[in-house]
Amino acid sequence: MKTLLAVSAAILITFSFSTLADDSNAIAQAQVAAKSWLALTDVAKYSQSWDDAASFFKNTITKVDWEKAIKGVRSPLGAMKVRKVKSATFARTLPGAPDGEYVVIQYESQFENKSAAIETVTPMHDKDGAWRVSGYFIK
Repeated sequence: MKTLLAVSAAILITFSFSTLADDSNAIAQAQVAAKSWLALTDVAKYSQSWDDAASFFKNTITKVDWEKAIKGVRSPLGAMKVRKVKSATFARTLPGAPDGEYVVIQYESQFENKSAAIETVTPMHDKDGAWRVSGYFIK
């Protein structure tokens, strides 16, 4: 009985470490995708940011509506000055989104015309296996 418990505990511990490693890898890949995507929005390449977004994102908003919405939000803020990762959390479920693999990344950001903002970027593991942004919000 003790042997069975020890083996079960070892399997559980191994599985937990494996899951943590997988989550860490996903977070790292998602952060690269988010950084690349944010670079497009920082230089007002809004059309290309839509092109590079996740299929879920593209099915939620048209390119024309995205360009209009993001321009209305980002233009008044002015140029990006500083962006620092505040948190990055792996999730398999998010409200209003299909189950999948997501990383919710929050940045503490400073813009030319707004000294303190929180940007939330949510990359997802897309159907083709690439990490792409599926959501973007600024507070």
